[in-house]
Amino acid sequence: MKRLRLWPQSLVGQIIALVALALFVAQAINFGLLYRERIRLQLTAQTAPVVARVVDALDNRADRPGPARMRARFVQGVPQLDGDARPDIEKRAAAMFEDLGLRILTVRVVQDDAVMPMRRWERIRVRAGDERPHDHRVARLTLAAEYEPGKWVVTQARSGDRPARFGGWLIGQTLILYVIVLLPLLWIGSRLARPLKQLTGSAQQFARTGVADAVDERGPGDVRDLTMAFNAMRSRIIAMLDEKDRMLGAIGHDLRTPLASLRVRAESVEDDAERARMSETIDEMNRMLEDILSLARAGRSTEAVQKVDLAALADAVVEDFIELESPVDMTESDRAVAFVRPQQIRRALRNLIENAIVYGERAHVSVVREAGSIRLVVADDGPGIAEDRMEEMLEPFTRLEGSRNRETGGAGLGLALVRAIMAEHQGELRLTNRPQGGLEASLVLPA
Repeated sequence: MKRLRLWPQSLVGQIIALVALALFVAQAINFGLLYRERIRLQLTAQTAPVVARVVDALDNRADRPGPARMRARFVQGVPQLDGDARPDIEKRAAAMFEDLGLRILTVRVVQDDAVMPMRRWERIRVRAGDERPHDHRVARLTLAAEYEPGKWVVTQARSGDRPARFGGWLIGQTLILYVIVLLPLLWIGSRLARPLKQLTGSAQQFARTGVADAVDERGPGDVRDLTMAFNAMRSRIIAMLDEKDRMLGAIGHDLRTPLASLRVRAESVEDDAERARMSETIDEMNRMLEDILSLARAGRSTEAVQKVDLAALADAVVEDFIELESPVDMTESDRAVAFVRPQQIRRALRNLIENAIVYGERAHVSVVREAGSIRLVVADDGPGIAEDRMEEMLEPFTRLEGSRNRETGGAGLGLALVRAIMAEHQGELRLTNRPQGGLEASLVLPA
């Protein structure tokens, strides 16, 4: 099961995600600060009425009775307060008394619910709407302040406790901020992504085929500089590869000419055994030259890709070996179609069969369809290959038998050439030892 990746993998996606995350953190901090200030203001709004009544009562306690005296009462000894303690309002009230320069020894505040008469503006609204006047239950604060030892003043007021209302507009502000910041980022990201995507595609094409289309030089300045550098590098590498192909062609031509001359001279040797050995040596040199040139040209094949039935192709290759009386057999296989370069696949399969015959006494060929791939399998009855030498055997000029005797193997280019052909087909050469003995070499191709 593929693991879910929440973090985007592209450069533009990571930049946008990082900016969005930074905006979220900044807005969260802003929300926390605003919420803290809102709570402080709300606490002040709840505390201010009772503090004002206490101050008014203390300022007028020696004068004639009036409204201030009616809104507060003076008691001796600690008053009995019923309700839930509000230490937050107590702390805020003490701070407000201190700011006013009023010396208060102790502050106690409780909150309860009480039936309160309607205020004047509420009565006006009820009469205007032809509603029946009624009292209603509201939250009430009771504050007791000790202004002298043993002397308390007690007052009450509605708490005015309401939930904060700034959440909605803060969310709206955040969404507007996201739109203002992220939309330009998306536009800039698209300008970056298009040339970078084209650059990536061209580089991948070059890795697969050895040729690549030039990249349009557009986008921001840094991206244009990058694409210009890539195009220049592409042109130089293609020119070098073309020069290499021309040089290899010239080398192949120049070497085949003296080899042909040697073959003509070998025919004039009277000793049959010596003439046969000379002819075998010349044939081996021709095969080695062909392998070296093929390996050097790997990745730049001019053969066109075709839709091929790999089971039929393998069967034809096996028939060629059987006609030469080679110990090869093939398991009957179902039709397996893929887009390949048939001559290259034919050569890769021949190399594996030849290795199986030389090192494993007999070759068993089969074609296996798997999920998303097709395997051309060549198994043998030999001793196999040590696990620690599997990778080594895929390197050029490496042989399992180290004597370099031509009778026991070639130049060590077969598997290296097969691996290069598989890489050009986006496939894989896989070597495994069989449980019953022998080696199993598989050409794994995408279906």
